[in-house]
Amino acid sequence: MKKNIFLYLFVFAALIALYLVVNGGKMEQRNMEEIKKLNTEVTQLKDSIKTAQLRILDMQYFSLENNDDALAYYEHLDLKNPTRYIEDKLLETNEKKGDNPLIPYEGMNSDFKINKIKVLNHRWLLADFSDGQYWGDLVIKYELKDDLSVDFTLIEHLLYSRNN
Repeated sequence: MKKNIFLYLFVFAALIALYLVVNGGKMEQRNMEEIKKLNTEVTQLKDSIKTAQLRILDMQYFSLENNDDALAYYEHLDLKNPTRYIEDKLLETNEKKGDNPLIPYEGMNSDFKINKIKVLNHRWLLADFSDGQYWGDLVIKYELKDDLSVDFTLIEHLLYSRNN
């Protein structure tokens, strides 16, 4: 009888050990599949980040901040951020009552005002304008003088048609 109890305990322990070995192998296989899946996702995310970084570098190509030759043009003026200074001076033209004087259109919904500005180099900038319903773009030539005054000259303009 004692012999049979030990035999049953041994068989029972062997079955439990067999179950744990089989189940552990399946769990390891599932974990390896999950790791492969996560590695694939990480690789895709790294590729997306590289693509985004290249896109950002491409967008920064035409900007005063990244153009050393254009920035050298303003070294003698002792401006910490010439781009911000020029943008501020252009936005000051919005403060006049009525439409912005650089915009050659009359506001239809309200007054046309400049919204966004992209300083390309030491001579040109792009600007976006809107009256809240209609919008357009401007190409503006500017000259930053030694007395820190800025002259703006409209080169080209475009008013988008409203499609409703």
